[in-house]
Formats: sequence, C-alpha cells, structure tokens
Amino acid sequence: MKRLTVGISPCPNDTFAFHALLERRIATPGFELAFELHDIEELNVRFLAGHFDACKVSFAALAGRPEIRVLGAGAALGFGVGPVLIAAPGARAHGIHADARVICPGEHTSASLLYRLFHPGEGRVEQVRFSEILPALAAREAEFGVCIHEGRFTYAGMGLELVEDLGARWEERERLPLPLGGIAVREDLGPATAAALEDAIGRSIDHARARRDEALVTMRRHAQEQSDDVLWKHVELYVNEWTRALGPEGARAVARLRELASAQLP
Repeated sequence: MKRLTVGISPCPNDTFAFHALLERRIATPGFELAFELHDIEELNVRFLAGHFDACKVSFAALAGRPEIRVLGAGAALGFGVGPVLIAAPGARAHGIHADARVICPGEHTSASLLYRLFHPGEGRVEQVRFSEILPALAAREAEFGVCIHEGRFTYAGMGLELVEDLGARWEERERLPLPLGGIAVREDLGPATAAALEDAIGRSIDHARARRDEALVTMRRHAQEQSDDVLWKHVELYVNEWTRALGPEGARAVARLRELASAQLP
C-alpha cells in the first residue's frame, strides 16, 4: 500500500475538512495517509523543499512554479475571508510611517503578498508566526500586523483596531473570491493518485458536514482559540462551496493570484 505524507495546518477549517482522514473514519483504498500539522508558513517552506507528497500551501507560495498542481478539494478561498490589517492601540492615527514595525505571518503567505500589493514599501515589514501577531500588537511591540485565521474574529476583544480588510480590497479590484491556500501535490505523484486523494478529501468534507459534533472534537484538539463559537465561525467562513470543489471561478481566482505573486518575484 502506498504511503503519502500530508501536511495541513491546525486551523479549524483544515482540521474540520480533514477530520475523517485524520481519525481514519473513511477508507482510502490503495494508500494510507501520514499527517503532520504545522503553521502555514512552515508548511509552505517544507513543501517547497520536497518534504510532503501533498500539503496545504498558500497560493502565493506557488509563485513561479506553474508545474505544481493544486487539487480541486480542500482549498480555502471565498468572499469575506481575507486577512485584515490591524493596528496596535493608538497606532492607526499616525499611519504606516517609514519606521512603523509591520508584522506579517510569513514571507510565502497570501496575506504577505496582499500587503506587498496594496501597501508597497510601507513600514518595516517583519515575518513572525501568525499566532504571535495579536499578542505583539496588544503589547505594542509592533504598530501594525496582518492578521489571519481565528484572529479575524478576536482582535477587537484585545483592544486592537481595524485599518483595512485586505481581502475586501482584493474583491473590489479583481471581482473574484480571494484564494488563500489549497492542497498542492508533488509533481511526481501521478494523476491517478492525485485524483484518488482529491476524492478522499471531498468525502472527508462531506463526513464532517454530516457529523459536526464529531468533527468539533478534532478541531478543539488542535485549535489556538478554544471558543466553540469562534471555531464554528471560522469553519462557516472558510469551508464553503470552493472547498468542496474549486470549480471554474475558483480556478480563475487561483490563477490570478499566482500570476500576481509571480510578478512580484525578483
């Protein structure tokens, strides 16, 4: 039996979508899956280094790599799902001046790409783990930060201010859903295995939707944020029709973001 190494993030949309595969609740004839869960930027770096057979990666990380295939199931994209630019208390009034520290969740992330596209040359950009961004802003260790994942729902409760919804700006400009990340597969995986994996991910999503309480246990086990309400808000936003099947509109959105990311390459 073929063994495939798969990387996903611990975020609720991934652990919900992959719950049935993580817990071996559905069959995968012909192959078995070995999972690793990591921060999205670590996944980006490891996949590009050849560590995984299949992996959740930021679409921006595929810049200049048109040969890398993205599966039609398991993606995160949509309207109203984008990263948000957040300010530390009092920082918004001063704007993003040249010396302002701006923290982003990883060089290869789609969030960092959007900041570069919409705020070129603004502030001193530094890359940190996504879970460090809100605490650093609350402690005034940085003036601005690009926030992703559950933080979209929790920043206001920490006394932080919204500067801009970068996803909304993308939607206004491109008239397409914002593509954040998807399941990329190694070039040598082969079309038959890739198709079988895509089918398994789709069935896993269907299983989680039919057994939400069961999936919630898996989500809680890995989540940064333990509020069930926040976890379900995350799933409802990021697990949608394009997660189950990318489709023509989703494919156009992914192609456009990969094009813009490639144009940013030196």
